[in-house]
Amino acid sequence: MTTSSTSISRVWFITGSSTGFGRLLAEEVLRRGDRVVATARDRARVADLAASYPDHALALSLDVTSDDSIEAAAAAALAHFGRVDVLVNNAGYGLCGAVEEATEIEYHSVIDTNVIGLIAMTRVLLPHLRQQGSGHIINFSSIGGLIGSAGWSYYNLTKFAVEGFSEGLAAEMKPFGVHVSIIEPGPFRTDFLGRSGQLTEHKMPEYEATVGKTREYFASQGGKQRGDPQKAIEAVITVVEAPQPPLHLILGKLAHDRYRTKLADWSKSMDEWQAVTLGADFPEGQ
Repeated sequence: MTTSSTSISRVWFITGSSTGFGRLLAEEVLRRGDRVVATARDRARVADLAASYPDHALALSLDVTSDDSIEAAAAAALAHFGRVDVLVNNAGYGLCGAVEEATEIEYHSVIDTNVIGLIAMTRVLLPHLRQQGSGHIINFSSIGGLIGSAGWSYYNLTKFAVEGFSEGLAAEMKPFGVHVSIIEPGPFRTDFLGRSGQLTEHKMPEYEATVGKTREYFASQGGKQRGDPQKAIEAVITVVEAPQPPLHLILGKLAHDRYRTKLADWSKSMDEWQAVTLGADFPEGQ
């Protein structure tokens, strides 16, 4: 049943609301008076939000790797609030290890959560957003969706996929008044290097000089990241409130500087190989 509230506040549907960015975002938008569908695999981990904001928060169990779970959660959200204005695809995790080290189960699991789950969640709500003629889809990517690094290849794969999917989706949804924004954080003090990150079980000495350094970072940098999670979610809210929101938003100085360096290096490489690039076409007139 739809709530009796006559508020014109936005309704946010947030995946992965139990910890990290998802939890902070849910708390902040509720504090500001918006309504939230807070979801987690274990509903008990978000039930306190509904208890604290009984008229504005709905706590639901959601496993983004289950089509039945996604469909049930979307239906419950629409039945309760009557609409969804902002879909935040935040659920996901990192997998650290070399390509050769990861098992098929390990890399399939991160792809199923970070990519297939995001796609399935989005597809379920697209008809509603399209028919509504308004809305905003926020897809959490990462600086790892723009720059590949040793030890993060499978995570990079998932976030690069989110980038391409989101750019295409943005072009498709623009005529219907639905915005799409991709959030690309660098290192932030969330649980990404803790509960939300996994190491491959198998480790090979051949990769110690490359992936081994990444594992050292994974083990030592939790709680030391420069990024402030509260400022990150405030930036997300600013994006949603913007009349012309960006398609891409990089967050944090480290991410900003690394991507600026990649763009400069890429531009230099394009200049150096321009003759080969342009020489790949048929001659003009043929």
